[in-house]
Amino acid sequence: MKRLFMALVFLGIFAGGYGAWWWTQKPGDAAAEGEAKGEKGKGKGRGKGAPLVVKAAAAIAKPMPVLIEAVGTVEPQHSVQVRAQVSGVLQSVLFTEGDKVKAGQLLFQIDPRTFEASYRQAQAQLARDMAQLENAKVQQDRLAPLLKNEFITRQEFDVAVTSVKSLEATVAADRALVEQARIQVEFSRIHAPIAGRTGALAIKPGNLVSAGGTGGVPLVTINSTDPILVSFSIPERQLEEIRRHQDDKEMRIEILPDRAGPAVATGRLVFVDNTVTPQTGTVLLKTRVSNGEEALWPGQFVNVRVVLRIEPNAVVVPEAAVQPGQEGSFVYLINDESRVEVRPIRIARQIGREVVIASGVKPGDRVITEIPQMLQTGAVVRLADAVPGDAGKKGRKGKGKKKGEGGDNADAGKERGRKGEPDTAVGKP
Repeated sequence: MKRLFMALVFLGIFAGGYGAWWWTQKPGDAAAEGEAKGEKGKGKGRGKGAPLVVKAAAAIAKPMPVLIEAVGTVEPQHSVQVRAQVSGVLQSVLFTEGDKVKAGQLLFQIDPRTFEASYRQAQAQLARDMAQLENAKVQQDRLAPLLKNEFITRQEFDVAVTSVKSLEATVAADRALVEQARIQVEFSRIHAPIAGRTGALAIKPGNLVSAGGTGGVPLVTINSTDPILVSFSIPERQLEEIRRHQDDKEMRIEILPDRAGPAVATGRLVFVDNTVTPQTGTVLLKTRVSNGEEALWPGQFVNVRVVLRIEPNAVVVPEAAVQPGQEGSFVYLINDESRVEVRPIRIARQIGREVVIASGVKPGDRVITEIPQMLQTGAVVRLADAVPGDAGKKGRKGKGKKKGEGGDNADAGKERGRKGEPDTAVGKP
Protein backbone atom coordinates (compact mmCIF):
# COMPACT_ATOMS: atom_id res chain seq x y z
CA MET A 1 0.00 0.00 0.00
CA LYS A 2 2.83 2.32 0.91
CA ARG A 3 4.57 1.60 -2.40
CA LEU A 4 1.42 2.45 -4.33
CA PHE A 5 1.12 5.76 -2.49
CA MET A 6 4.72 6.71 -3.35
CA ALA A 7 4.20 5.80 -6.99
CA LEU A 8 1.16 8.07 -7.19
CA VAL A 9 3.12 10.93 -5.63
CA PHE A 10 5.92 10.63 -8.19
CA LEU A 11 3.38 10.37 -11.00
CA GLY A 12 1.72 13.58 -9.83
CA ILE A 13 5.03 15.44 -9.68
CA PHE A 14 5.94 14.29 -13.20
CA ALA A 15 2.53 15.32 -14.55
CA GLY A 16 2.83 18.77 -12.97
CA GLY A 17 6.30 19.35 -14.44
CA TYR A 18 5.20 18.30 -17.91
CA GLY A 19 2.21 20.62 -17.71
CA ALA A 20 4.38 23.56 -16.74
CA TRP A 21 6.75 22.88 -19.63
CA TRP A 22 3.88 22.59 -22.09
CA TRP A 23 2.40 25.88 -20.90
CA THR A 24 5.69 27.77 -21.48
CA GLN A 25 6.02 26.33 -24.99
CA LYS A 26 2.74 27.60 -26.40
CA PRO A 27 2.36 27.53 -30.19
CA GLY A 28 2.09 31.36 -30.42
CA ASP A 29 5.39 31.89 -28.57
CA ALA A 30 7.16 29.21 -30.58
CA ALA A 31 5.99 30.79 -33.80
CA ALA A 32 7.15 34.21 -32.65
CA GLU A 33 10.52 32.83 -31.66
CA GLY A 34 10.89 31.06 -34.97
CA GLU A 35 9.97 34.18 -36.85
CA ALA A 36 12.54 36.18 -34.88
CA LYS A 37 15.21 33.60 -35.60
CA GLY A 38 14.30 33.61 -39.24
CA GLU A 39 14.54 37.39 -39.45
CA LYS A 40 17.86 37.34 -37.65
CA GLY A 41 19.28 34.75 -39.97
CA LYS A 42 17.93 36.60 -42.96
CA GLY A 43 19.56 39.87 -41.85
CA LYS A 44 22.87 38.16 -41.22
CA GLY A 45 22.85 36.59 -44.62
CA ARG A 46 22.02 39.87 -46.32
CA GLY A 47 24.79 41.83 -44.49
CA LYS A 48 27.50 39.25 -45.00
CA GLY A 49 28.20 40.27 -48.55
CA ALA A 50 28.03 44.06 -48.03
CA PRO A 51 31.43 45.78 -48.50
CA LEU A 52 33.00 47.63 -45.58
CA VAL A 53 33.29 51.40 -45.84
CA VAL A 54 36.90 52.57 -45.33
CA LYS A 55 39.03 55.64 -45.86
CA ALA A 56 42.17 55.30 -47.93
CA ALA A 57 44.96 57.34 -49.46
CA ALA A 58 47.27 56.72 -52.39
CA ALA A 59 50.99 56.30 -51.88
CA ILE A 60 52.80 59.07 -53.71
CA ALA A 61 56.37 59.73 -54.84
CA LYS A 62 57.81 63.13 -54.02
CA PRO A 63 61.10 64.72 -52.89
CA MET A 64 61.80 63.98 -49.22
CA PRO A 65 64.88 64.77 -47.13
CA VAL A 66 67.28 62.12 -45.88
CA LEU A 67 67.88 63.19 -42.32
CA ILE A 68 69.10 62.33 -38.84
CA GLU A 69 66.90 63.34 -35.91
CA ALA A 70 68.06 64.17 -32.40
CA VAL A 71 67.05 66.12 -29.31
CA GLY A 72 69.07 69.25 -28.62
CA THR A 73 69.50 71.97 -26.01
CA VAL A 74 69.53 75.68 -26.79
CA GLU A 75 72.45 77.54 -25.28
CA PRO A 76 73.68 81.14 -25.63
CA GLN A 77 76.70 81.83 -27.76
CA HIS A 78 77.96 84.16 -25.01
CA SER A 79 76.97 84.16 -21.35
CA VAL A 80 78.40 86.54 -18.75
CA GLN A 81 77.86 86.62 -14.99
CA VAL A 82 78.07 90.26 -13.96
CA ARG A 83 79.77 90.73 -10.58
CA ALA A 84 80.91 93.74 -8.57
CA GLN A 85 84.68 94.40 -8.64
CA VAL A 86 84.60 96.82 -5.70
CA SER A 87 82.75 96.74 -2.40
CA GLY A 88 80.16 99.33 -1.49
CA VAL A 89 76.49 100.17 -1.23
CA LEU A 90 74.49 99.58 -4.41
CA GLN A 91 72.94 102.95 -5.20
CA SER A 92 70.83 102.17 -8.25
CA VAL A 93 69.94 99.57 -10.87
CA LEU A 94 69.54 101.17 -14.27
CA PHE A 95 67.62 98.42 -16.09
CA THR A 96 64.66 96.11 -15.56
CA GLU A 97 64.97 92.38 -15.09
CA GLY A 98 64.65 90.60 -18.43
CA ASP A 99 65.54 93.66 -20.52
CA LYS A 100 67.65 93.45 -23.64
CA VAL A 101 70.82 95.50 -23.10
CA LYS A 102 73.58 96.72 -25.37
CA ALA A 103 77.29 96.21 -24.87
CA GLY A 104 78.66 99.04 -22.70
CA GLN A 105 75.26 100.04 -21.29
CA LEU A 106 75.36 101.20 -17.64
CA LEU A 107 73.66 98.62 -15.41
CA PHE A 108 74.59 99.34 -11.76
CA GLN A 109 75.91 102.28 -9.77
CA ILE A 110 77.79 101.65 -6.52
CA ASP A 111 78.31 104.57 -4.10
CA PRO A 112 81.47 106.18 -5.60
CA ARG A 113 82.31 108.73 -2.87
CA THR A 114 84.97 106.63 -1.14
CA PHE A 115 86.68 105.81 -4.44
CA GLU A 116 86.54 109.41 -5.66
CA ALA A 117 88.19 110.58 -2.41
CA SER A 118 90.97 108.03 -2.80
CA TYR A 119 91.42 109.17 -6.37
CA ARG A 120 91.82 112.82 -5.34
CA GLN A 121 94.25 111.82 -2.58
CA ALA A 122 96.41 109.93 -5.05
CA GLN A 123 96.40 112.92 -7.39
CA ALA A 124 97.53 115.22 -4.58
CA GLN A 125 100.34 112.90 -3.57
CA LEU A 126 101.49 112.77 -7.19
CA ALA A 127 101.53 116.57 -7.42
CA ARG A 128 103.60 116.87 -4.23
CA ASP A 129 106.22 114.38 -5.36
CA MET A 130 106.42 115.97 -8.79
CA ALA A 131 107.20 119.32 -7.17
CA GLN A 132 109.96 117.74 -5.08
CA LEU A 133 111.35 116.11 -8.22
CA GLU A 134 111.48 119.47 -9.99
CA ASN A 135 113.34 120.98 -7.05
CA ALA A 136 115.82 118.10 -7.02
CA LYS A 137 116.49 118.50 -10.73
CA VAL A 138 117.16 122.24 -10.28
CA GLN A 139 119.57 121.45 -7.44
CA GLN A 140 121.40 118.94 -9.62
CA ASP A 141 121.72 121.46 -12.46
CA ARG A 142 123.12 124.06 -10.01
CA LEU A 143 125.79 121.69 -8.66
CA ALA A 144 126.97 120.44 -12.06
CA PRO A 145 129.19 123.52 -12.93
CA LEU A 146 130.50 123.68 -9.37
CA LEU A 147 131.73 120.11 -9.67
CA LYS A 148 133.39 120.97 -12.97
CA ASN A 149 135.34 123.82 -11.34
CA GLU A 150 136.05 121.59 -8.30
CA PHE A 151 134.21 123.88 -5.90
CA ILE A 152 132.33 120.83 -4.49
CA THR A 153 133.27 117.25 -4.01
CA ARG A 154 132.09 114.43 -6.21
CA GLN A 155 130.21 112.95 -3.28
CA GLU A 156 128.03 116.01 -2.85
CA PHE A 157 127.06 115.94 -6.52
CA ASP A 158 126.24 112.20 -6.37
CA VAL A 159 123.85 112.82 -3.49
CA ALA A 160 121.92 115.32 -5.63
CA VAL A 161 121.76 112.85 -8.55
CA THR A 162 120.48 110.08 -6.26
CA SER A 163 117.79 112.36 -4.88
CA VAL A 164 116.52 113.09 -8.40
CA LYS A 165 116.35 109.40 -9.34
CA SER A 166 114.57 108.53 -6.10
CA LEU A 167 111.95 111.18 -6.64
CA GLU A 168 111.45 110.01 -10.24
CA ALA A 169 110.65 106.53 -8.93
CA THR A 170 108.30 107.98 -6.36
CA VAL A 171 106.44 109.96 -9.02
CA ALA A 172 106.08 106.83 -11.16
CA ALA A 173 104.57 104.97 -8.17
CA ASP A 174 102.23 107.89 -7.53
CA ARG A 175 101.04 107.79 -11.11
CA ALA A 176 100.24 104.07 -10.71
CA LEU A 177 98.27 104.84 -7.53
CA VAL A 178 96.33 107.52 -9.37
CA GLU A 179 95.50 105.07 -12.17
CA GLN A 180 94.42 102.46 -9.65
CA ALA A 181 92.16 104.94 -7.87
CA ARG A 182 90.68 106.01 -11.17
CA ILE A 183 89.92 102.37 -12.06
CA GLN A 184 88.20 101.93 -8.68
CA VAL A 185 85.97 104.87 -9.51
CA GLU A 186 85.13 103.30 -12.88
CA PHE A 187 84.41 99.95 -11.24
CA SER A 188 81.73 101.63 -9.13
CA ARG A 189 79.83 102.00 -12.42
CA ILE A 190 79.09 98.50 -13.79
CA HIS A 191 78.50 98.28 -17.55
CA ALA A 192 77.18 95.43 -19.70
CA PRO A 193 80.15 93.52 -21.14
CA ILE A 194 78.08 92.00 -24.00
CA ALA A 195 74.77 92.59 -25.74
CA GLY A 196 71.99 90.23 -24.72
CA ARG A 197 69.06 89.68 -22.40
CA THR A 198 69.37 90.03 -18.64
CA GLY A 199 68.16 87.51 -16.10
CA ALA A 200 66.92 87.87 -12.53
CA LEU A 201 68.54 90.33 -10.13
CA ALA A 202 70.36 88.77 -7.18
CA ILE A 203 70.48 91.99 -5.12
CA LYS A 204 68.38 95.13 -4.84
CA PRO A 205 69.46 98.78 -4.44
CA GLY A 206 70.47 99.78 -0.91
CA ASN A 207 72.28 96.54 -0.14
CA LEU A 208 75.99 96.20 0.42
CA VAL A 209 77.81 94.38 -2.39
CA SER A 210 81.21 92.79 -2.07
CA ALA A 211 83.97 92.57 -4.62
CA GLY A 212 83.61 89.35 -6.57
CA GLY A 213 79.86 88.97 -5.95
CA THR A 214 77.45 88.52 -3.04
CA GLY A 215 78.04 85.10 -1.55
CA GLY A 216 79.20 83.70 -4.89
CA VAL A 217 76.00 84.79 -6.66
CA PRO A 218 76.41 87.22 -9.59
CA LEU A 219 74.45 90.46 -9.64
CA VAL A 220 72.85 89.42 -12.92
CA THR A 221 73.54 87.04 -15.82
CA ILE A 222 73.45 88.24 -19.42
CA ASN A 223 72.87 85.72 -22.22
CA SER A 224 73.26 86.56 -25.89
CA THR A 225 70.23 85.37 -27.86
CA ASP A 226 71.04 86.27 -31.46
CA PRO A 227 72.72 84.28 -32.89
CA ILE A 228 72.25 81.30 -30.63
CA LEU A 229 73.73 77.81 -30.40
CA VAL A 230 71.96 74.45 -30.31
CA SER A 231 73.95 71.47 -29.01
CA PHE A 232 72.87 67.88 -29.67
CA SER A 233 74.32 64.38 -29.61
CA ILE A 234 74.20 61.63 -32.22
CA PRO A 235 75.22 57.94 -32.06
CA GLU A 236 78.80 57.35 -33.10
CA ARG A 237 77.67 55.14 -36.03
CA GLN A 238 76.10 58.21 -37.68
CA LEU A 239 79.20 60.39 -37.33
CA GLU A 240 80.82 59.11 -40.54
CA GLU A 241 77.74 59.99 -42.60
CA ILE A 242 77.58 63.50 -41.16
CA ARG A 243 81.27 64.12 -41.78
CA ARG A 244 80.85 62.90 -45.36
CA HIS A 245 78.15 65.52 -46.05
CA GLN A 246 79.54 68.21 -43.73
CA ASP A 247 80.92 70.38 -46.53
CA ASP A 248 77.95 69.93 -48.88
CA LYS A 249 75.87 73.03 -49.51
CA GLU A 250 72.75 70.88 -49.49
CA MET A 251 73.31 69.83 -45.88
CA ARG A 252 71.53 71.94 -43.29
CA ILE A 253 70.28 71.65 -39.71
CA GLU A 254 66.66 72.50 -38.85
CA ILE A 255 65.45 73.38 -35.37
CA LEU A 256 61.86 72.49 -34.38
CA PRO A 257 60.38 73.26 -30.95
CA ASP A 258 57.50 70.93 -31.88
CA ARG A 259 58.36 67.74 -33.76
CA ALA A 260 55.19 67.90 -35.85
CA GLY A 261 55.49 71.65 -36.49
CA PRO A 262 57.58 73.69 -38.92
CA ALA A 263 61.24 74.57 -38.44
CA VAL A 264 61.79 77.93 -36.72
CA ALA A 265 65.50 78.21 -37.56
CA THR A 266 68.05 76.75 -39.95
CA GLY A 267 71.80 76.73 -39.55
CA ARG A 268 75.08 75.05 -40.39
CA LEU A 269 77.20 72.66 -38.39
CA VAL A 270 79.84 74.66 -36.49
CA PHE A 271 81.28 72.16 -34.01
CA VAL A 272 82.00 68.43 -33.80
CA ASP A 273 83.50 67.21 -30.54
CA ASN A 274 86.91 65.59 -30.78
CA THR A 275 85.93 62.53 -28.75
CA VAL A 276 83.10 60.04 -28.30
CA THR A 277 81.49 60.02 -24.87
CA PRO A 278 82.31 56.52 -23.54
CA GLN A 279 79.29 56.32 -21.20
CA THR A 280 76.71 56.95 -23.93
CA GLY A 281 78.54 56.20 -27.18
CA THR A 282 77.48 59.57 -28.62
CA VAL A 283 79.24 62.56 -30.15
CA LEU A 284 78.42 66.18 -29.28
CA LEU A 285 77.65 68.57 -32.16
CA LYS A 286 76.62 72.23 -32.28
CA THR A 287 74.92 74.47 -34.81
CA ARG A 288 74.63 78.26 -34.86
CA VAL A 289 71.30 79.74 -35.99
CA SER A 290 69.80 83.20 -36.28
CA ASN A 291 67.31 84.05 -33.56
CA GLY A 292 66.22 87.61 -34.27
CA GLU A 293 62.63 86.96 -33.15
CA GLU A 294 63.83 84.96 -30.11
CA ALA A 295 61.82 81.88 -31.05
CA LEU A 296 64.49 79.86 -29.24
CA TRP A 297 65.32 80.38 -25.57
CA PRO A 298 68.50 79.35 -23.70
CA GLY A 299 68.00 76.06 -21.87
CA GLN A 300 65.07 75.01 -24.09
CA PHE A 301 64.83 71.42 -25.37
CA VAL A 302 64.21 71.26 -29.13
CA ASN A 303 64.05 68.71 -31.94
CA VAL A 304 66.98 68.76 -34.34
CA ARG A 305 66.91 67.52 -37.94
CA VAL A 306 70.19 67.12 -39.77
CA VAL A 307 69.15 67.17 -43.44
CA LEU A 308 71.91 65.35 -45.31
CA ARG A 309 70.40 65.37 -48.82
CA ILE A 310 67.08 65.29 -50.70
CA GLU A 311 65.74 62.01 -52.10
CA PRO A 312 63.89 63.02 -55.32
CA ASN A 313 61.36 60.15 -55.57
CA ALA A 314 60.62 58.86 -52.10
CA VAL A 315 57.48 56.74 -51.60
CA VAL A 316 55.32 58.40 -48.93
CA VAL A 317 52.17 57.25 -47.10
CA PRO A 318 50.25 58.88 -44.23
CA GLU A 319 51.29 57.96 -40.72
CA ALA A 320 47.80 56.62 -39.96
CA ALA A 321 48.17 53.90 -42.62
CA VAL A 322 51.17 52.25 -40.97
CA GLN A 323 50.30 49.50 -38.47
CA PRO A 324 52.67 47.81 -35.99
CA GLY A 325 52.98 44.03 -35.99
CA GLN A 326 54.94 41.29 -34.26
CA GLU A 327 57.02 40.73 -37.39
CA GLY A 328 57.35 44.40 -38.28
CA SER A 329 55.21 47.19 -39.68
CA PHE A 330 52.55 46.60 -42.33
CA VAL A 331 49.72 48.37 -44.19
CA TYR A 332 46.27 47.33 -45.35
CA LEU A 333 46.31 47.69 -49.13
CA ILE A 334 43.30 47.73 -51.48
CA ASN A 335 43.98 45.70 -54.61
CA ASP A 336 42.43 46.08 -58.07
CA GLU A 337 39.48 43.89 -57.04
CA SER A 338 38.69 46.17 -54.09
CA ARG A 339 39.82 43.50 -51.66
CA VAL A 340 42.06 43.98 -48.65
CA GLU A 341 45.64 42.73 -48.59
CA VAL A 342 48.12 42.86 -45.73
CA ARG A 343 51.41 44.17 -47.09
CA PRO A 344 54.58 44.06 -44.92
CA ILE A 345 56.67 47.20 -45.30
CA ARG A 346 60.05 48.55 -44.26
CA ILE A 347 60.09 52.11 -42.97
CA ALA A 348 62.96 54.36 -43.98
CA ARG A 349 62.04 57.35 -41.80
CA GLN A 350 59.15 59.45 -40.61
CA ILE A 351 58.89 63.19 -41.19
CA GLY A 352 56.00 64.80 -39.35
CA ARG A 353 52.85 62.88 -40.23
CA GLU A 354 54.34 61.32 -43.35
CA VAL A 355 56.20 58.00 -43.47
CA VAL A 356 58.82 57.27 -46.13
CA ILE A 357 58.59 53.62 -47.21
CA ALA A 358 61.80 51.83 -48.14
CA SER A 359 60.05 48.74 -49.54
CA GLY A 360 56.63 47.09 -49.68
CA VAL A 361 54.58 49.89 -51.29
CA LYS A 362 54.90 51.56 -54.67
CA PRO A 363 53.45 54.88 -55.89
CA GLY A 364 49.74 54.64 -56.64
CA ASP A 365 49.00 51.84 -54.18
CA ARG A 366 45.92 52.57 -52.07
CA VAL A 367 46.43 52.09 -48.33
CA ILE A 368 43.67 52.19 -45.73
CA THR A 369 44.07 55.05 -43.25
CA GLU A 370 41.11 54.29 -40.95
CA ILE A 371 40.91 50.63 -39.96
CA PRO A 372 37.40 49.24 -39.19
CA GLN A 373 37.15 46.70 -36.37
CA MET A 374 35.75 43.97 -38.65
CA LEU A 375 38.41 44.42 -41.36
CA GLN A 376 39.96 41.13 -42.51
CA THR A 377 42.26 40.03 -45.27
CA GLY A 378 40.32 39.41 -48.47
CA ALA A 379 37.31 41.52 -47.39
CA VAL A 380 35.59 43.61 -50.06
CA VAL A 381 35.68 47.33 -49.26
CA ARG A 382 34.51 50.59 -50.75
CA LEU A 383 35.83 54.06 -50.06
CA ALA A 384 34.03 56.70 -48.03
CA ASP A 385 35.94 59.36 -49.99
CA ALA A 386 37.54 59.03 -53.39
CA VAL A 387 41.25 58.49 -53.53
CA PRO A 388 43.00 61.51 -55.17
CA GLY A 389 42.91 60.96 -58.91
CA ASP A 390 39.88 58.63 -58.80
CA ALA A 391 37.17 61.18 -59.56
CA GLY A 392 35.33 58.83 -61.91
CA LYS A 393 35.24 56.07 -59.34
CA LYS A 394 33.84 58.48 -56.79
CA GLY A 395 30.82 59.23 -58.96
CA ARG A 396 30.05 55.57 -59.58
CA LYS A 397 30.54 54.75 -55.95
CA GLY A 398 28.13 57.46 -54.82
CA LYS A 399 25.36 56.15 -57.10
CA GLY A 400 25.81 52.56 -55.95
CA LYS A 401 25.91 53.58 -52.30
CA LYS A 402 22.59 55.39 -52.52
CA LYS A 403 20.84 52.34 -53.97
CA GLY A 404 22.49 50.02 -51.48
CA GLU A 405 21.35 52.14 -48.54
CA GLY A 406 17.79 52.09 -49.90
CA GLY A 407 17.35 48.50 -48.68
CA ASP A 408 17.78 46.58 -51.99
CA ASN A 409 17.73 42.84 -51.43
CA ALA A 410 19.76 40.18 -53.23
CA ASP A 411 17.24 39.87 -56.09
CA ALA A 412 17.34 43.62 -56.73
CA GLY A 413 21.17 43.45 -56.86
CA LYS A 414 21.00 40.70 -59.47
CA GLU A 415 18.52 42.75 -61.48
CA ARG A 416 20.95 45.71 -61.51
CA GLY A 417 23.69 43.39 -62.68
CA ARG A 418 21.53 42.27 -65.66
CA LYS A 419 20.74 45.86 -66.55
CA GLY A 420 24.46 46.72 -66.65
CA GLU A 421 24.53 49.14 -63.73
CA PRO A 422 27.97 49.49 -62.07
CA ASP A 423 28.82 47.59 -58.90
CA THR A 424 29.13 49.57 -55.67
CA ALA A 425 32.62 48.27 -54.84
CA VAL A 426 35.42 50.64 -55.82
CA GLY A 427 37.72 49.43 -58.56
CA LYS A 428 35.16 47.16 -60.28
CA PRO A 429 34.08 48.12 -63.81
